[in-house]
Amino acid sequence: MTFPYDAILVVSYGGPREPADVLPFMRNATRGRGIPDERLMEVSEHYRLFGGASPINERNAELMDALRGELAARGVTVPIVIGNRNWTPYVADTVAGLEASGARRVLVLATAAYASYSGCRQYREDLAAALAETGAALEFTKIGPFAETDGFVAANADAVREALALAEGTPRVLFVTHSIPVAMDAASGPGGDNTYAAQHRRVAARVADEVGLAGDAWEIAYCSRSGAPHIAWLEPDVNDRMEALAAEGVSSVVAVPFGFINDHMEVVYDLDTEGKQTAADQGLSYVRAATVGLHPAFVAMLAEAIVAAKPGEVGGRPTCGADCCGSGHPGPRRPAACAIG
Repeated sequence: MTFPYDAILVVSYGGPREPADVLPFMRNATRGRGIPDERLMEVSEHYRLFGGASPINERNAELMDALRGELAARGVTVPIVIGNRNWTPYVADTVAGLEASGARRVLVLATAAYASYSGCRQYREDLAAALAETGAALEFTKIGPFAETDGFVAANADAVREALALAEGTPRVLFVTHSIPVAMDAASGPGGDNTYAAQHRRVAARVADEVGLAGDAWEIAYCSRSGAPHIAWLEPDVNDRMEALAAEGVSSVVAVPFGFINDHMEVVYDLDTEGKQTAADQGLSYVRAATVGLHPAFVAMLAEAIVAAKPGEVGGRPTCGADCCGSGHPGPRRPAACAIG
């Protein structure tokens, strides 16, 4: 086959690689919010529990390696590189490197499964800013959010089955994802049926159906809330919900991190550390299901979306066009970003 791209650019959030990176990374991640260093230092302790490094870097490298193998089997051998929003290698630096290598058409894959401002549209703005900064003459085509694909659902269903096999009694299954502000959720998709929260409800329902969970055996909870207390975020928080479940007489919980594609900080701290401790404090048996990670169905789905993506169009299902993925977010809207898919 003739692959119409010169390279594949994975765009991701980024994370510190050593203790000295943690505070500068936190400043990058919260730029413009006016959060003092004292507060950032408190949150930085989460990273210090893991040696000052985020697992996102290693997990992304593993996924890229898996994609190289899956794509090579389909006859695609172009370079796969990464550019991050908040830490090295930054998107602009990677874009400059692609330009210097002679690349012109580049396919972009974000490591966020669901459509929202921060998980989709902001990456398009990052790409537009990188083009403006570097003057690179690259043409981007972006794979769309992929949470509702069969491969993503199948991988999560297998993770739930494996976790249920380890759970005690009759557990309540908590499908857990990253919370976002309620206003961002409302602007995350065209119409009320495609918001960030609505996407998660559909995916959770499909996974529950594949596994055979009754409607009263599962629910959605959120983690990783940040920001000012007066701003409404999606709820319930997973820790608050486990406390309530224990009070209701539930004795066993399975936490399913279906909002994340791999085990980065929101999983290893928020669920494996804080969530596990909350469960222990409440006397709950606790099992954390796997993320989709390197599940064959997930990796194959990404490879198929990459191979199918046509220049100038947006690959993946559902697609992300100029009027979705958080177009109503009050942040900057650069016209060039809309042209990036």
